[in-house]
Amino acid sequence: EEVRSSSEREFRRMKLSADRALEQIDDAQFFHAIDLESNSLGVLVKHMAGNLSSRWRNFLTEDGEKPSRDRDGEFVIRSEDTRDTLMSAWEDGWATLFEAVSALTPEQMTEGTAVIRGEHHTVTEALHRQMSHYGYHVGQIVFLAKHLCGEAWQSLSIPRGQSSAFNEKSLS
Repeated sequence: EEVRSSSEREFRRMKLSADRALEQIDDAQFFHAIDLESNSLGVLVKHMAGNLSSRWRNFLTEDGEKPSRDRDGEFVIRSEDTRDTLMSAWEDGWATLFEAVSALTPEQMTEGTAVIRGEHHTVTEALHRQMSHYGYHVGQIVFLAKHLCGEAWQSLSIPRGQSSAFNEKSLS
């Protein structure tokens, strides 16, 4: 139960960090790629939404790489890809993850397996694999949003130079 509940908490923290970063940028920044080889925030959201939906739908009964998934297409912004449609897919993907993780039973945690691209994983391994993948992309989202916001950026954690004050306040 501890692995399941701590994984769910960490996924929620990741989503919150990404959401708070994405709230700080405008639509032009959402679709801006800083160079030809970089992904925009929109592309990162689209890719994560596709991965979340594919991996967590029927988590223990189907391969996490669904035949219907167009992974390569997740890295292309098309005319129908508005910020609203991508954020809706993002929310749906995260909802799929939270539903799947919260439903895991103790027996599934110890005896269940998940298949990703034909490779069998224990449930704990699959949780860790996805946590690592999403952490990687959430870090990119936060970094890119911070870069695009510049001086307007509002820290998601303890702002620079304020650690001592934070520690004094939280320890008292």
